[in-house]
Amino acid sequence: MSLRVLRFLTAGESHGKGLTAILEGIPANLEISEGYINRELRRRQGGYGRGGRMKIEKDRVQITSGVRFGKTLGSPITLWIENKDWENWKEKMAVEGQPSEAVVPFTRPRPGHADLVGGIKYNQRDLRNILERASARETAARVAVGAVCKRFLEEFGIRIGSYVINIGECSFPIEEEDLLKRHELAEKSELRFPDPTRDEEFKKYIDSVREKGESAGGMFEVFAVGVPPGLGSHIQWDRRIDGRIAQAMMSIQAMKAVEIGLGVESAVRLGSQVHDEIGYSPEKGYFRHSNNLGGTEGGITNGMPLLVRVTMKPIPTLKNPLRSVDIDTKEELSAGKERTDVVAVPAASVVGEAMLAIVLADALLEKLGGDFMEELKARFKLYMEHVKGF
Repeated sequence: MSLRVLRFLTAGESHGKGLTAILEGIPANLEISEGYINRELRRRQGGYGRGGRMKIEKDRVQITSGVRFGKTLGSPITLWIENKDWENWKEKMAVEGQPSEAVVPFTRPRPGHADLVGGIKYNQRDLRNILERASARETAARVAVGAVCKRFLEEFGIRIGSYVINIGECSFPIEEEDLLKRHELAEKSELRFPDPTRDEEFKKYIDSVREKGESAGGMFEVFAVGVPPGLGSHIQWDRRIDGRIAQAMMSIQAMKAVEIGLGVESAVRLGSQVHDEIGYSPEKGYFRHSNNLGGTEGGITNGMPLLVRVTMKPIPTLKNPLRSVDIDTKEELSAGKERTDVVAVPAASVVGEAMLAIVLADALLEKLGGDFMEELKARFKLYMEHVKGF
């Protein structure tokens, strides 16, 4: 990922002992707690249509380095999330020894999953060696990293949220205009739709999908408000903030499309219906009369809310599996099955928030420089004075 100041890695398998994340680049003296991160982890585990795994896992983070007495040290932050389901998988996912008779190789790859292509790439005849890491269970670690970045952005008045637009064929017009209000309403909905009164209609649709042995995808929007102008740059392709955001969103498991602002709709509008006219007032400074471009121009944030729409495909594991081929016998059989969700779009929206937070925290650190919070805040204040007086 084209992060320029921050660095993070995640490690761990879906049914292994747990997930580890290491985040480097967060400045010293940022207040952070395990409780703050755990709230984000709980949000990721919500949503109607989730599978049995969510009844087992109650994700809680342990901060094992980089924080002392509630404040960051400027050194790498290590985050650990235990997998409760490990107790049921100790024999099948053992680190040492030889596989017992209870370990049955996974040899029937699922269409739409990394099973087959990963097996070919890494020469693994038991495709569990691929699917365990390819699983979206990994996103719990990303949400933990994103929570630290959210906490950092809050110190500069930047807030991030999300909501679901549709699940499969089920969608309704969103009436609330204010983005923060949409997010607030979504927090009250099991489906993260910004109108909790529609939940039952969504649930009936999801139940019908489950009864058919199917899965469903959908779309969600992630936004950031309070973003200052000037993050990202036009001078090189990999510094453009919209490109960095798109790459981050597409890195989330099962995402297939990203739009910023009007996105694809801008292709059928005339220029005067797309580009956001510029205004100025002594109180606001420069502003746009609309936000069709979703908060970016020329690869740089323009001070308007960032608005990112992401499309998620249906989950590959189906109760009624699709056709596949056994990699050992080459016989045509139904694809293998794993415990899975019917719908995970609400959870994916929370992961989207985490990835947007990571990108924006990195871009803000790139803009300001500095190693401790007091230094960055002073620089931010000077920069905002420049913005207003330009």
